Amino acid sequence: MLRIIMRLKNVSMRNILRNVEKVHLRLRVNAESAEVVFAPHKTLLEVLREDMGLIGTKHGCELGECGTCTVLVDGRPILSCLALGLDMEGHEITTIEGMADGPTLHPLQDTFADLGAAQCGYCTPGFLLTAKELIDKNPSPSRDEIKDALAGNLCRCTGYIKIYEAVELAAARMRGEDTAVTEEVLYGYK
Repeated sequence: MLRIIMRLKNVSMRNILRNVEKVHLRLRVNAESAEVVFAPHKTLLEVLREDMGLIGTKHGCELGECGTCTVLVDGRPILSCLALGLDMEGHEITTIEGMADGPTLHPLQDTFADLGAAQCGYCTPGFLLTAKELIDKNPSPSRDEIKDALAGNLCRCTGYIKIYEAVELAAARMRGEDTAVTEEVLYGYK
């Protein structure tokens, strides 16, 4: 509604928000509607964590370099540290809290746990959501496609191989293939 008024009056967002201390928006997060009141300068990351209590999305570099704060907006990964909360009205936002189906983990979450792809876990939500988008659009990604998709997500613990293997295994399971975790994947080559 605010954007319609701005267009009709040819007024910039900066001028409108200059004297506004809080905005009241209806956001759609994890398939549920939520009314949120927050300062207009807040990033989506801050709105999710501070105003909605969804702390699975992590603060990382806050410069758009690490991918730690990745969430899905309309099914596409975005860096929530670079997006304004104001811009999210009318969009579907998915955080790590919305990835599981109730008590049932998403296959990616299962394979990350099965293969030890998450060590400290700080970067894991960003990797999981980015990988989800990849598998949703490409159910049979190659290792190179996985590497390309996850290139914007940094991990300081794992060395990435377990992460790539977890995405491959999840994709195979989601395609209905009979998969088992091999001893080599779990324990390294003998």
